[in-house]
Amino acid sequence: MYHFNMFMSGQSRLGRVLVTLLVLVSLMSGMTVSYAAYKAPETSAITIMPIDRAKFLIGQKFDFAIEVKTDSPAKAIEVTINGLAAETYFSKQAITKLDKMSTYRINEVAFPQAGKAVVAVTVTTAQGIEKRTVSYEITADKINKPAKNVILFIGDGMSLQARQIARILSKGITEGKYNDLLEMDKMSNLALITTSGNDSLVTDSANSASAYATGHKSTVNAMGVYADSTKDPFDDPKVENIIELAKRTRGMATGIVSTANITDATPAAMLAHTRKRSEQNFIAAEMLNPLHRPDVILGGGSRHFLPKSVPGSKRTDDRNLIEEFKGQGYAVATSKTELNKIGTPDKMLGLFQLDNMDVYVDREVTKNPAVLGNFTDQPTLMDMTKTAIATLSKNKNGFFLMVEGASIDKQLHTMDWQRAAYDTIEMDKAIGIAKEFAKKNADTLIVVVADHAHGASITGTYHELDGKTGREAVRIYADAGWPTFADADGDGFPDDPNPSVTLAVQFANHPDYYENYHFQEVPTAPAIMANGKAVANPKRAEQGGVLKEGNIPTSDPSEVHAADDVPLTAEGPGADYFKGIMDNTEVFYGIVRALGLDGRKSQK
Repeated sequence: MYHFNMFMSGQSRLGRVLVTLLVLVSLMSGMTVSYAAYKAPETSAITIMPIDRAKFLIGQKFDFAIEVKTDSPAKAIEVTINGLAAETYFSKQAITKLDKMSTYRINEVAFPQAGKAVVAVTVTTAQGIEKRTVSYEITADKINKPAKNVILFIGDGMSLQARQIARILSKGITEGKYNDLLEMDKMSNLALITTSGNDSLVTDSANSASAYATGHKSTVNAMGVYADSTKDPFDDPKVENIIELAKRTRGMATGIVSTANITDATPAAMLAHTRKRSEQNFIAAEMLNPLHRPDVILGGGSRHFLPKSVPGSKRTDDRNLIEEFKGQGYAVATSKTELNKIGTPDKMLGLFQLDNMDVYVDREVTKNPAVLGNFTDQPTLMDMTKTAIATLSKNKNGFFLMVEGASIDKQLHTMDWQRAAYDTIEMDKAIGIAKEFAKKNADTLIVVVADHAHGASITGTYHELDGKTGREAVRIYADAGWPTFADADGDGFPDDPNPSVTLAVQFANHPDYYENYHFQEVPTAPAIMANGKAVANPKRAEQGGVLKEGNIPTSDPSEVHAADDVPLTAEGPGADYFKGIMDNTEVFYGIVRALGLDGRKSQK
């Protein structure tokens, strides 16, 4: 059999002719030719949500929806599942609207049996009949001795190269051998995770984190939903997420920890349902919803919890969500000092910045007041992780905790790899704390993964010791030698982010910007918008450097995500699931398999 992988829709006329001739020759010779198509789903008048080849945990709740766009109004929509009428199969009546844009929807349904489900849709119009069929997989897989706890670490944007940069800085390398590995490197299982979403080769954090939280694909900017055609960002078909399942089926404690605004994409995706990640005021309020209210919430973003009358608030109403959380029995902390004082109450809310927390270098190394402003007492990710574990582990039913190293991504967007590296090391230290807990609690699964990649890579080293500057000071091959980062106190964080010999880190996806390879004492964006176009930020030119022409559209002033696969490491009960190359939705199924969750059960 001959396999030809071709982008058929994008082939030249000559290419299509050659392919046609090849097919004719193969048919005459008896050979079989198959094609793997790289394209969007086939154009159809019928959109079925969830999508074809979707996978479900048995009993996992979701909204079943169909949209039909036809030239003339639909007269009827018939839907069967494994040969039964959908309303009979789900024991629920559908809400149907017939028009040129017709809809069919049954909310809050679930598959009660493991196996395969085939959905067949037939639409009748004045012009004829439209049909479409999709199939689903329903799993009830679980390990023999389920885990009690799961800690999911997400290094936002933490590609393989980001991990390697952090390893070089934190552990050092002697004569080609690393002096040690990161905590995330020293785990029993390794997999590569593909990251594309339902609508695009390249994902964003909301979409990719949603895959980890639900086991389902979504679209850029969306979380916990399949995006429909309406304008309302809150009416899209929902899929039950990991926090909802953990609370509903097993009464587990749950928590979200992040160095970002806690309503940002990754932490929000663990619990929220919306097509627009920008609806952060809505997301903050949704954290009070008992269906998915975490017991521990630690991060930045108080501006979405404070009433609009408070300076710095971004709310458009007078709700004081912090006071509402207090009314639900939450202890509240707004600084590292307060976090240490409150101990381990049953429920806690910690908000340590108006927006994203400051990065490790600025918080713990330079401590520049011009950067930190009034927020000079922020906890580290290690502090928050330790407190969250101590609090959640009091629940006899176990816990699910998501911890995000958020600014790995945010600093790579601004092409500040040094700050990204220190935040990667910070997350690795938090992973070490989780591993120490797991040593004493062997029923704990730890998973470490990135939601997507960035196109940063190590070319060699950079130094100006011989008077060379710019690209001529980038040392390659044998001239590269070794960087001179030092760690006098052995805490894993280099003493100086700008040593005499540093790494030469290059970016694949960037706007116009000035590059001087040096650490920036004050964070400075690579590009700014001027007359509707991204141009190199002149403030970086003041620091010296060479203008580098961008290779992405001028509509974006920052470095952008890459479609690269990302590494996952895991250890603990159920870690054997993670191996080889896996779709990002499979991370969810590895977690629920380890926990032995069954969506048919509900905790009383």
